[in-house]
Amino acid sequence: MKFIKEEDEKRRDYIFKKDNKTIFGARFIIIVLVILVGAVVASGIHFEWF
Repeated sequence: MKFIKEEDEKRRDYIFKKDNKTIFGARFIIIVLVILVGAVVASGIHFEWF
């Protein structure tokens, strides 16, 4: 099984395609996770948990 399928490959056993939708989705998820981690750290500092 291949992890990332190139656009021009003809195969069905892959996890991610290398296309615009997958790249946009991965970037969106990473940005949301960074924002959530920042919010947790900011609230911890605000409520003096750290």
